[in-house]
Amino acid sequence: MKAIVYTQTGPAEVLELTEREPPRAGPGEARVRVVVSAVNPTDWKSRSASPGRALERPQVPNQDGAGVVEEVGDGVEGLAVGQRVWVWDAAWQRADGTAQEQVVLPARQVVPLPDGASFDVGASLGIPALTAHRALTCFDGAPERLAPGALAGRTVLVAGGAGAVGHAAIQLARWAGATVVTTVSSPEKAALARAAGADHVVDYRAEDVVARLSELAPDGVDPVVEVNPNANVGIDVRVVAPGGTVAIYADGGDPDVPIPVRPSMSRNVRWQFLLTYTTTSEQKDHAVAAVAAAVADGALPVGEAAGLPLIRFPLERTADAHRAVEQDAVGKVLIDVTEA
Repeated sequence: MKAIVYTQTGPAEVLELTEREPPRAGPGEARVRVVVSAVNPTDWKSRSASPGRALERPQVPNQDGAGVVEEVGDGVEGLAVGQRVWVWDAAWQRADGTAQEQVVLPARQVVPLPDGASFDVGASLGIPALTAHRALTCFDGAPERLAPGALAGRTVLVAGGAGAVGHAAIQLARWAGATVVTTVSSPEKAALARAAGADHVVDYRAEDVVARLSELAPDGVDPVVEVNPNANVGIDVRVVAPGGTVAIYADGGDPDVPIPVRPSMSRNVRWQFLLTYTTTSEQKDHAVAAVAAAVADGALPVGEAAGLPLIRFPLERTADAHRAVEQDAVGKVLIDVTEA
């Protein structure tokens, strides 16, 4: 089978197309023929960390993907050969991500994909949707699992609504009944955020965000789904509801965040940092179940008409796909691995 591997960390050039023996599913595992693999920022960051570091064994990149079950191991229930599925965290602490024609995973990480959902939808879930779910359920008194009506009466702020996590957060929050406000940096991104379902879109380069949020949500927003805390903490602490939560899932390119202590204290603000990989098993199970339910309801579409343009590459151009994400491509970068 064809696979993309790298044997040392570094730039996209370390990615190589190679031939490997097809893997076999062991007990509790399933083998999936990957139709579409997706690229997230975490994929290129893992590949490029500590450049020049030799790996103990070749690494196949990419956490997310969708495809068809080809083999199930002993003890696996709920999955069958020929079933359409999406997968998550494939390369987390493992050498085998989804940038290959076949991947073996623990059955827990292989989720049925409804017939009405495309492989593009399935591959676009994983990191973005599971991150978004955790960000939307980490405030005080939050439901453990989103469902229709679970966020009714609540106003949510999604920073960066044109990004993959922002897109998923808008869709999941709307599916759960929230009013969604999002911030973007251009009219083009505003159009994408509206297409995703945002109720209100604020262009932070053209508008006073605090003033506009004060009009839209005079009692404050809760939670804030934050992609760039370094730039936004001053805004967040002024617009979040008293006792509210700012859920931070990225560092905005700077590892140090200057938290405004006194304003946070006076409003009893919670700054909740999160990483989907290290959430608890219970939190991850709730997120996977909620995302699967939202997909079944048709609530997580992708494509430009749904606010998330798709940018495609063939498997042999995985390096170009990684470069596109590294260069902040607007939309979801997908890799076509095998025929649907």
